[in-house]
Amino acid sequence: MQGLFSTAVIFCFLATFTATSFADNRAEPRNILVTGSTSGLGREVALSLVDSGDHVIIHGRNKERGAALVAQLNAKRAGSARFFAADFSALSQVRALAANIAAHYDHLDVLVNNAGIVRVNDPQRRISDDGHELHFQVNYLAGFLLTDLLLPLLEKNQAARVVNVSSLAAAPLDFDNLMLEQGYSANRAYGQSKLAQVMYTIDLSKKLQEKGITVNALHPESYMNTRMVLSAGLQPRSSVADGRDAVLQLINKDNVGNGEFYNVLNLSTANPQAYDAKVRTQLWDASLQLIAEAKK
Repeated sequence: MQGLFSTAVIFCFLATFTATSFADNRAEPRNILVTGSTSGLGREVALSLVDSGDHVIIHGRNKERGAALVAQLNAKRAGSARFFAADFSALSQVRALAANIAAHYDHLDVLVNNAGIVRVNDPQRRISDDGHELHFQVNYLAGFLLTDLLLPLLEKNQAARVVNVSSLAAAPLDFDNLMLEQGYSANRAYGQSKLAQVMYTIDLSKKLQEKGITVNALHPESYMNTRMVLSAGLQPRSSVADGRDAVLQLINKDNVGNGEFYNVLNLSTANPQAYDAKVRTQLWDASLQLIAEAKK
């Protein structure tokens, strides 16, 4: 990892602010990677970006679904899209994804770490191919690794952005039980992985400040009508359109700050543990060790 935090410029945004009001003065399309974009929130974000003229790199596990979405995106729309497959439960596939993207693109303007899982109906603790608790790897560790591997492409744009799609759900991290081998619950696992994303956002923003890359995280909405929410048996409370606009704000809007956490469209604060620098350092070091072990 390359190493840096800023004094954030704080701006609050009205909840009525929508994606259609973003100023767009770009001279050429941006290359934007949206992970987990073959369905749900990621798909809606990708649709909007391609409609506005950007080139979107679609990611997902299902090749057929990815191909179908790319065909839809490339048909009579202002922008374009291309699909790359990878399963984030295997860090080897995360590395292959980054290498594949680097082989096809000379720069990356925006990275949206959106891919995630929630297994609230499954009481059993599941582990990844690398031996890590599954929520922790898919929701957090895969994005940690992918972002690091793609930094050379992001650094080609001095105004690049990283957007981490997190959640208000939070479970403080216990480094003596990081993989939840004791006291496992899906809610705890999900909350821990999402809080880890916020901690990572804060530290990465510091490390990349001098390079001009901004890094922010958000809770896009609560219980959107996505397949993930519906398959978990949860009652939707909001739409993916609401979540989409919250993500697009951090992609497109000026003056969103750096190292911030947003609750939908509004600047917010995360769980207090996210603001403990010692805990964040402990998480960063643990993450480096975990991805190094997975490479062996």
